Amino acid sequence: MQEKAYLVLENGKVFEGFSFGAKGEVIGEIVFTTGMTGYLETLTDKSYYGQIVVQTFPLIGNYGVIPQDFESGNVAVRGYIVRHWCQNPSNFRSRDDINSFLAGQNIVGLCGIDTRELTKILRMQGTMNGMITADPQNADLEKIKAYSVTDAVEKVSTREIKMLNPEGKYSVALFDFGYKENIVRELILRDCKVILLPYDTTAQKIKEIDPDGIMLSNGPGDPAYNTGVINNLKEVVNLGIPIFGICLGHQLLALSFGFKTEKMKFGHRGANQPAKDITTGRTYITSQNHGYAVKMESIDKEIARLWFVNINDNTCEGIRYTGRPISSVQFHPEGCGGPQDTGYLFDEFIREVDRYAT
Repeated sequence: MQEKAYLVLENGKVFEGFSFGAKGEVIGEIVFTTGMTGYLETLTDKSYYGQIVVQTFPLIGNYGVIPQDFESGNVAVRGYIVRHWCQNPSNFRSRDDINSFLAGQNIVGLCGIDTRELTKILRMQGTMNGMITADPQNADLEKIKAYSVTDAVEKVSTREIKMLNPEGKYSVALFDFGYKENIVRELILRDCKVILLPYDTTAQKIKEIDPDGIMLSNGPGDPAYNTGVINNLKEVVNLGIPIFGICLGHQLLALSFGFKTEKMKFGHRGANQPAKDITTGRTYITSQNHGYAVKMESIDKEIARLWFVNINDNTCEGIRYTGRPISSVQFHPEGCGGPQDTGYLFDEFIREVDRYAT
């Protein structure tokens, strides 16, 4: 018999459901993702560090647990909320069920609540903190409100430089702010040797490594908090090496040029976000996971120009930097767990890398 469990929001609203995954209590920032598939990529995406994730799709776990689809070696979410979890997954690649997997990873889960109502609250009132607990009477609302995601990039980044696919034709330095494995897969697919770097790797170290290109990965938390990284990027961008930023990397790059970021009401998380290339007029359906955005009005037109814009809310989705081989996008062009129509952006980056290398 399933044990009762509850979600207590910082505004005092309580949802009653059932415990699944690991037993225990957890406080986190409550966010929702609209993907109908890709729950394994969501669970293992380090951009969700410190967050309790709500899946809007009502049935989760129906194709089981497939390690080859993971975006990192561990579950990155702080907690997990679903309407229903599938007890009998069906997929020839599956190695486990979602309940056992979360329990083994010590991730507290909650099921059986009205995730539709919860999502509507987050959309109307904005992202807020919450607590999964077996006893809502013990929930301290002030403690829940006070929770914040801190030192996120430092905690998820690699501790040492690693070489991946050493026989690759091009050498690409990948700053690990919480990178997704499919970024590496896409680079290797394009014959790249990937040099995985800790988040605080200096510009001087980059000069010593002398890569053909630099990629700035996705990652968690408030981009403006990473002052050390931002100051370092101010030097990195002057090395003349082609740079491409994704998600948090896009935001950090913008901050290094003096632009501003802001927290969104509820962010973009899912595989159905429309991003329009304003140079061609074409709109792409993209995979996204972010709660912050570059303030469009802060972009200095002498330095850069807007590249992509979100059709739903007119937020910045991409920037090209004038006179430099530097560009970035807010969405995920590697697209695992979602569409891959924007994978051509890796090809564009490699063309810049090839020009620089030769």
